[in-house]
Amino acid sequence: MYQAHRPSRSEFVPIRNLRYHVRVWGTSAPARPPLVLLHGWMDVAASWQFVVDALVEERHVIAPDWRGFGLTEGGAVDNYWMPDYLADLDWLLDHFAGDTPVDLVGHSMGGNIAMQYGGVRPQRVRRLVNLEGFGMPPLQPAEAPGRYGKWIDQLKRLHRGEMALASYTGPEGVARRLMKTNPRLSKDKANWLAGHWSVPRPQAEGGERWEILGDPAHKIINANLFRVDEALALYAAIAAPVLAVVASEDSLGHWWKGRYTLADFQERLESVRDVRLERVEDAGHMLHHDQPGRVAALIEAFLDASRAGRPA
Repeated sequence: MYQAHRPSRSEFVPIRNLRYHVRVWGTSAPARPPLVLLHGWMDVAASWQFVVDALVEERHVIAPDWRGFGLTEGGAVDNYWMPDYLADLDWLLDHFAGDTPVDLVGHSMGGNIAMQYGGVRPQRVRRLVNLEGFGMPPLQPAEAPGRYGKWIDQLKRLHRGEMALASYTGPEGVARRLMKTNPRLSKDKANWLAGHWSVPRPQAEGGERWEILGDPAHKIINANLFRVDEALALYAAIAAPVLAVVASEDSLGHWWKGRYTLADFQERLESVRDVRLERVEDAGHMLHHDQPGRVAALIEAFLDASRAGRPA
């Protein structure tokens, strides 16, 4: 079992009628802004433990479980919307940072949220790191009728109980699932993550099963079309320097089969006024698990460059 070098503590914060669970490492220090870590889809805040352990310098680190993930309940909804994450983050920063601009790091969905939030509240972000937060392929207006219909159909399937997440006989099964999804994940880390990514729940027929700490409603597509022009407007409004980090394994090529590529993503990044791009070798989409030391080093070097008066 992986041993955390810097154990976190749990805090619960009232956010928009929800009891938000937040993992916190270290204590606030006037000389350093809070470091806020945003996890991705079907992940949890504890997923950042390996990166936090790899940081050279002790930091005040804040990592929320997004609504409907981890120990944050979803509020009895049957689908989730991107604007809610932006508002949740704003409330969280009110609580943990006040008027102090934060260093914001997001992975995957969390990276998308970080980029959008950086455009909505540019004054609240000192530096921004986006780990494989690519956004979505372009969608055309002609796709709207079919997409709304698919959204309704998925809602009906959810309410019929047809979109439940898989459950497991024990945490070992969860760990095996994690390693199957990410072959680079070591067994000790998978075992550690399984204890934070799932919980045992009693079954009606007796006994218990380990269930993933994620609301199945997250599987419902967004009814609205993703608009590239809107995303680029948000990118253009970001005032903070941005570090975009990609893995050597091409996730976009695997997911979208040419419909949306790394070249397309890099073209979108041209809308950001101050951006640099880095690549992490021998890593897939879960690069913060695969190469936490390299990811931590990139984050620290980028965040500390302006503090030391050096160019990024």
